[in-house]
Amino acid sequence: MYYFRWLLGFLHLLVWGSIILVHAIPAPDPVQCNRTICTVSNSYGAWGDRKDCSVKSVVYPTTEEELRSAVAHANKNKLKVKVVSKFSHTIPKLACPSSLGHDSLFISTAKYDSGIEIDSVNLAVTADAGVALRDVIDKVEEAGLSLVAAPYWEGVSVAGMISTGAHGSSWWGKGGAVHDHVIGLSMIVPGNESEGYAKVKQIGAQDQLLNAAKVSLGILGVISKVKLSLERGFKRSITYNFTSDSSIENNFMEHGKKYEFGDITWYPSKHMAVYRYDSRVPMDTPGDGINDFLGFQSNEILISKSVRASEKLFESTKSVNGECTLADTTLWYKKQIGNGLKNNGQIFTGYPVVGRQGKMQTSGSCLYSPKTRIDASCAWDPRIKGLFFYESTAIFTATKFVDFIKDVKKLRDLKPENFCGIDHYNGFLIRYIKASKAYLGQSEDSIVVDFNYYRADEASTPRLNQDVMEEVEQMAFFKYGARPHWAKNRNLAFLKVQSKYLNFNMFIAVKKQLDPENMLSSEWSDEILFGKEGVRSDGCALEGLCICSEDRHCSPSKGYFCKPGLVYSEARVCRYSPSSSNL
Repeated sequence: MYYFRWLLGFLHLLVWGSIILVHAIPAPDPVQCNRTICTVSNSYGAWGDRKDCSVKSVVYPTTEEELRSAVAHANKNKLKVKVVSKFSHTIPKLACPSSLGHDSLFISTAKYDSGIEIDSVNLAVTADAGVALRDVIDKVEEAGLSLVAAPYWEGVSVAGMISTGAHGSSWWGKGGAVHDHVIGLSMIVPGNESEGYAKVKQIGAQDQLLNAAKVSLGILGVISKVKLSLERGFKRSITYNFTSDSSIENNFMEHGKKYEFGDITWYPSKHMAVYRYDSRVPMDTPGDGINDFLGFQSNEILISKSVRASEKLFESTKSVNGECTLADTTLWYKKQIGNGLKNNGQIFTGYPVVGRQGKMQTSGSCLYSPKTRIDASCAWDPRIKGLFFYESTAIFTATKFVDFIKDVKKLRDLKPENFCGIDHYNGFLIRYIKASKAYLGQSEDSIVVDFNYYRADEASTPRLNQDVMEEVEQMAFFKYGARPHWAKNRNLAFLKVQSKYLNFNMFIAVKKQLDPENMLSSEWSDEILFGKEGVRSDGCALEGLCICSEDRHCSPSKGYFCKPGLVYSEARVCRYSPSSSNL
């Protein structure tokens, strides 16, 4: 047994340690077509309901006028429309236009990705909708400027990034949400016949429409250009402090106030919190470091498959100890290599790591590859059958987050090892975003919590300790009223979401004004926006498509029954037990 545990730990170490000189195969195009039909998928290879999203055709405009013409064609011919970029990292099925397929059109911005204009005098950058975040950052940095906010993952387009509320971490200045740095955009909306069936609408910083348009979920119109505010170039200094989680509920507020870009990663099973001390420093501060976050580096395909095989083994044998071994090894290795920070661009030699904002604010090196390399990829690339997981992201008001932490600790203290399945991914990532004027943004300073966990290959397969993840999920969204991140989460997180946004009705009013025929909406975007619950079918709770109210919503044939939560008693979770009469 000791040898097996050591071998498994070493294997997991190799997953992360072998990436130093590895480059990934390019990510697949999210739109794939044959002679009769086109299908869009997200980067994980599966939507929440695991059903394909198909349409008859896709267009690839290269200019704003071609983009307007595509919208006009769809409007004239009464087609449903959805826009997809070259990345497609949204988890909910927002990009799917219709279940019918034949009455729909995909518009891909993959080739509308070259326009980047820097205004050094007014400190602004304007980019075409399909431009990759990394291309914008590099261009901005070349001009001696910096984009202040960015999501941690750089595999996004500028339009997709703002449309779903992507964010980094900051309570300072304009805050960590990228949309709060938007000072203008162009949006193509349906028009009447005299307007050529579509028109380009310019929305400036003082236009009230901007509050709706900058987090629009793609259902108000088709964004063609985005204008973002900039600052003079600066560097950042980052140090990670691995320490006890004993006072995390008392420390998180002060941490967000003290460090401009700070965050906290919490590993409940290990009773550990990792505080990120992250602040800007002058440009003449020595250092040329980069942030090459471990989870976004390339993995050799064979190793990714091996880790997935190990996870499946632990799940099928209900080996909590195996999951805890993975968690121990991952956390130890993260500590040794600074979680992917590199002092000179190659290796980690110690704290602090200082580098330019453009090299420190976001990462995603697994996206890039020389064409000669075919044996590595992002760990979740669906073509290799590597990691496959859920991502839950809850946004709390700061005052309620204290009690959420206390409740999670109570649940953890019942059996700490039950949290290893979360901790061997990335624990709970705690970030900060500021109050926003965006109608679908946050109305007050907030705390964002992300956590990932195993997803089975088959929808009907229950997961080890899934009741723990479900109780935390329901605790966040229903007991404490957290708001779901629009681009992440399982469907149940969006139940009654409209009641959580003070300006929701104002957003709907703009939607009716700009797209009165609902050309850009679908049953799936309505399900998310209006918080509708899907059909309550057998096994629906296993995938987060419903909250169980009967045993059949779980998997009674495999020993999983619908039970109350252990700490949050109003939760209803699928728990493994010998019979439905037991806890």
